[in-house]
Amino acid sequence: MRGVRWLVLPVLLVVGLSGCVDAEVLSDRDERLQVVTTTGILRDLVRNVGGDRVAVGSLVPDGADPHAYEPSLRDVRNVVYADVAFSNYLLLEEQAVIKALDANLRTGVPNVSLAEGAVKYAAEIIPLVEDMALDTIWLGMRVRGSGASHGANRASDVLLRATNVTGPGVLAAYLTGSFGNPTVYLNSADGFDPATGYRDDTATLPPDAHTHMSWAFTEPGVYRLTLSAQLAVTPEARPVPLGEQTFTFAVGVDPHGVPGMADAAVLRGGHADVTVDLDAVARGKPALYLLADPHGGGDAHQRVHDPIHTVVEVPNKALAEVPADRDFRFLGRPGTRIHQLPQAVLGKHVHGEIDPHLWQNVRNAISYVELIRDTLTAADPTGAVEYRRNATAYIAELEALDREVRDTIAQISPARRHLITTHDAFGYLGAAYDVQISGFVTPHPAAEPSLADRRRLTETIRNLRVPAVFLEPGLRSRSSTLTEVADALDVRVCDIYGDAFDDRVTNYVQMMRFNARSLRDCLAR
Repeated sequence: MRGVRWLVLPVLLVVGLSGCVDAEVLSDRDERLQVVTTTGILRDLVRNVGGDRVAVGSLVPDGADPHAYEPSLRDVRNVVYADVAFSNYLLLEEQAVIKALDANLRTGVPNVSLAEGAVKYAAEIIPLVEDMALDTIWLGMRVRGSGASHGANRASDVLLRATNVTGPGVLAAYLTGSFGNPTVYLNSADGFDPATGYRDDTATLPPDAHTHMSWAFTEPGVYRLTLSAQLAVTPEARPVPLGEQTFTFAVGVDPHGVPGMADAAVLRGGHADVTVDLDAVARGKPALYLLADPHGGGDAHQRVHDPIHTVVEVPNKALAEVPADRDFRFLGRPGTRIHQLPQAVLGKHVHGEIDPHLWQNVRNAISYVELIRDTLTAADPTGAVEYRRNATAYIAELEALDREVRDTIAQISPARRHLITTHDAFGYLGAAYDVQISGFVTPHPAAEPSLADRRRLTETIRNLRVPAVFLEPGLRSRSSTLTEVADALDVRVCDIYGDAFDDRVTNYVQMMRFNARSLRDCLAR
């Protein structure tokens, strides 16, 4: 029997979604090694290596989105009883999942980030380069650096607080989740309350992370937004102040005509982020600035812009209408025209600089398995022979799967080997198996895309002459634009699996085999 354990509940804890498959409940009365993983994909890999010697449960249930899932009390209970923990990380999982894991594991329990650790086992990683080809600038929020000099870790929080807005109308920044419901980060309509620490106008991000969002303005003119940044190393510690800056937006007006900023740089295209640099203070540099990548080329093309000498342009082509959904009433009456820089990517999606979906390349999954084998062996040395035997057999199965996926996709003509989908989870699949990844953008899933958005998607499908587009089963009902355009062009809409299993695909081998066959069957004919 293991000793009594206490549950530490994360601040963001809520009752979670129910999964398609009942998760295994860990226990201190079970003599097997108790293992908790963040996702079902990792759970399946551990089960194949651990065999009968392990009990393994995942925090994110099958069918749920690991980017947005909030852990339940039962999830936290599993963490408390765990002897070993595995996460993917590289900011794949919702931060509340990582907090639930890190806060509730007993001292000394191995807590392994597979995507990071697998690099030592020859896993190949690729940068997450975003080129959304928007008509306007794509503006997000970013945290650079680890904050290690302040004692920060992956469970720490960076607080970006709006303290003031000047301008002719309301400024709101919000993120639209996978189910179309908005999370408002700041809204100048109801003012800013220092008595609450600006709680209702605060965006929270983990270190070294990035998130997309929409920026809405109810009237044309010049807006100035003042933001302050703090680092909360732990929930109990006093936040570390990092600085304050004012950011300027020219909304529907000449950006070169902003009073007092005639010589300012103008950001009008590509990708830019309001950025908090956790390590800048130690270098004697400002911690708040704009980080811009005008061509979507990644780190090599990023440039720091001082907000004092920079204007973000929100042009008249950014006009949009307030959606009919009641959740968007904070923007005004339905149908009211506003200026908006779009979120661009479907769903809540906080990520880092490296694409975290390594398992879409089967060779990377083999690296995960090798790391899992060695971790279980260190935690349970008496099971070393069984773990090694199981891993060897499973790796042989995965090597055969890798060949099968490659051979299956090779049956598609290179001219037709294009993947058009709404979720950027397939970069590794594309790189490993020679599939060209092509995506499309809508302003946000709760609003009707513009004619330009639909035209771009239509032209992409028509120009590439693809016979099918692809959706993850869980997103099919929330991706009407892709399905409508596909129907109009007589193009099939086929399934593909990214982050989670369901009641049809219940393990990793099935998932990769399904994806390869779906690509072949839908694109090769």
